[in-house]
Amino acid sequence: MSDFLADLPLAGTLIGTDFDGWSDELRQEFADHAFDGAVGSRLLSEDGRVRVWEIRLAPGERWHAHRHVLDYFWTAVNAGTSRQHTFDGTTRDVSYDAGETRHFHFGPGEYLLHDIQNVGDTELVFTTVEHLDSDNEALVL
Repeated sequence: MSDFLADLPLAGTLIGTDFDGWSDELRQEFADHAFDGAVGSRLLSEDGRVRVWEIRLAPGERWHAHRHVLDYFWTAVNAGTSRQHTFDGTTRDVSYDAGETRHFHFGPGEYLLHDIQNVGDTELVFTTVEHLDSDNEALVL
């Protein structure tokens, strides 16, 4: 799985490895949400082909750990900065430009488990589109 993670477009500044700085509560959250398919704070639309999500985070707010198994892309609606913890024990700070978009593909059994916190001083908003015809089955919501 680590080779797969190396190929994901997880841009940003690496600020921690080997779970450095992770609290016991954060580790427990990752265990509790290991199969949580709610990849956004609000499901905007779903049909037979896609799920469209919104993540809207005020400064300091975070969205809990969640698991991506479907091919997807996100678009940053506005500029901002996040901190993300990833299941491999890394922590990254990531800056976004308004309109920036990144695409992700997951082969059979591959996934990304992470959280996201707004560490900037403005609201952080993303639109995420999951493709239901991916190599993996959609997680139950």
